[in-house]
Parts: sequence; structure tokens; C-alpha cells
Amino acid sequence: MAKSCKGLAEELVKCLSESMCVKDEKRSIRDCAVARSFLQAISKDEAVAPPLRVVQIEGLAVLKIIKHCKEFAPTLVTGQLLGLDVGSVLEVTNCFPFPVRDDDEEIEADGANYQLEMMRCLREVNVDNNTVGWYQSTVLGSYQTVELIETFMNYQENIKRCVCIIYDPSKADLGVLALKALKLSDSFMELYRAGNFTGDKLREKNFSWMDIFEEIPIKVSNSALVSAFMTELETDAPVSQGDYDRLQSSTTPFLENNMEFLIKCMDDLSMEQQKFQYYYRNLSRQQAQQQAWLQKRRTENMARRSAGEEPLPEEDPSNPIFKPIPEPSRLESFLITNQVSNFCGQINGVAGQNFSRLYLTKALHEN
Repeated sequence: MAKSCKGLAEELVKCLSESMCVKDEKRSIRDCAVARSFLQAISKDEAVAPPLRVVQIEGLAVLKIIKHCKEFAPTLVTGQLLGLDVGSVLEVTNCFPFPVRDDDEEIEADGANYQLEMMRCLREVNVDNNTVGWYQSTVLGSYQTVELIETFMNYQENIKRCVCIIYDPSKADLGVLALKALKLSDSFMELYRAGNFTGDKLREKNFSWMDIFEEIPIKVSNSALVSAFMTELETDAPVSQGDYDRLQSSTTPFLENNMEFLIKCMDDLSMEQQKFQYYYRNLSRQQAQQQAWLQKRRTENMARRSAGEEPLPEEDPSNPIFKPIPEPSRLESFLITNQVSNFCGQINGVAGQNFSRLYLTKALHEN
């Protein structure tokens, strides 16, 4: 009886172990299937990721950016943006500045260590430490440079949807919050990676100077407690000194600086046009030399055929006149055109505001 009970117990243990193994195997298969489906969902979401519609930035991050850029103006400064990429919204929840150094070698040596240390410190205090881009200051909106594009491409290697927030401290005196969120267009990044900015390629892609940057709308958000506190701090006075400052029509330094920058850009654009004129002159001269050489070779071949000799080839790669002349890149001229458009827009905007103020002042004096 004891032996039979022992045998039953052994059989029971064996059955239980086998059932546990089967359950473990089924569980592992199910876990693998769940993991596989999760990875497939992620890859599918990445493949059909919605386009970036808005950059939502916290009020604290805005104040940090303004404070950093204002303190070091007119020196240009940069900093890191931290936040989350949620669907079509890029949330910027915090930021930190990059130190200003004079030695380029020191910047390259310590820049990466500084960023890693700052990210570690922020992670320890439970702050979002995901890099979503960077911010930088500018002077009168003159940010369209090759250096900005190179920085974008470096960020783009690790962050697919990074943005750059541009702040212009010079516009703060006009009562304007000059924040602008930018990203590179997909068509431009494709051309930049190929390194082909020739006229034929640009015409093929139907690409113009307006297609380099894409401006993303910015939405400043605050928590409910911050909004309630700001409501408590709001005064009951209907008119403040800032409202009177907006009526000032004296914007001479702003207009002068814009005109000065515009003249410099026009000089640079003229130099770029001279490069292309020189290229097309050389190209026309080379084509004329090629036609003359081909005509001479064909005449020589006719004489050789009459004499019963083999004709010579009409193409001679070793001849320097058949060496293609490289076409200058149009990227620099496109960037300068962007700057010219920006300065013209700022001059037009300030002039329109001043005319409105002058008409308002005239009406007040008449009354």
C-alpha cells in the first residue's frame, strides 16, 4: 500500500512537473508573441509617425531661455532642450544652458562631458532628460547659416524629430516675444545628404530657397497652479507703462541695424551671383572649344576616310576641354536669400506699425 501510494505520488509529481513545463513553454511562447507584436507595433508606429504639428513649451523653459539669451546679449549663446516627443506634439519641459568659452578646443573637449553631467544631475532630481533639440540666440533674425544646418544634421543622426528654438533679444524692446521653432524639411535633408545643390537637381526636385526651413507653431503652456498664481498677481489697472511704451514710434536703431544687415546680405548675394556668372562664362567657352575641336576632328576623319584610313574617335577624355567644370553649390545663395527675405519682412513689419502709430497720434492731436 505504501509502495502504491509512493508510486502514485511519484506519478503525480511527474505529471505536475510535466504540466508546469508545458505551462512554462506556453507562457514563454505567449511572451515571445507579445514581445514580437509589441516590436511590430513600435516599428509600425515609427513607419507611420504623424508629422510634427506643434511645439509645446513650458513657461519655465521659456523664462530660462530668455534669461540666458538676455544676460549674454549681444553674444550668441546656445543650450539644450529637454522634453518628450508625443505623437504630433513635441513637449519641451526643461532646458539648460551651454557654458560660453573662448577656446574652441576646450569646447570640443568639455562640451560632451558637461552635457552628460547635466543630464545625470537632472535625472537624479526626476526631471525629463530626453534631448529634443537645442535653443540659440540670434541678432535680428540672422540665423540662416551653414553652421545651423550642420548642427541640425548632427542632431538628426540620433534624434529624428529635433527642433531648434530661436530667440531674438533685440526684438524684446519692441514688446515682441521673438520665439521661433524651426526644423529642416525632409526634401532639403535628402539633398544635403546627397551633396547635390546644382541647378538641374533643384529644378528636378522643384526646390526653392523657401523650402529649407519649416517653422513649427509654438504653444506656451503652464500648469494649473502656475496659471492660478499668475491670475492672482495680475493687476487691476487697465493700462500699464508697457502699453504706453508700445506707442513709441522711435525704432531708429532697429531699422538702422536691419538696413545695415540687409546691405551686407545684398553684397554677399552679389558675390554669389558673380560666381555663377563666372561659371557660366567658363561653361560657354568650354562648349565653344568642344564644338571647334569636334568640327576639326570630323574634317580630319573625312580626310582619313578618303585616304582609306581608320577614323579617329570623336571623344577624347584626356583632352582638358572635355573635363567637366564643377558647378558651384547654390546652398549659400539660398541661405543669403532667406536672410534678405527675413530682413525685408522685419523692416516692412516695423514700418507698418510705425505708420499705424503715427496715424493714431495724428488723430489724437486733432481731437
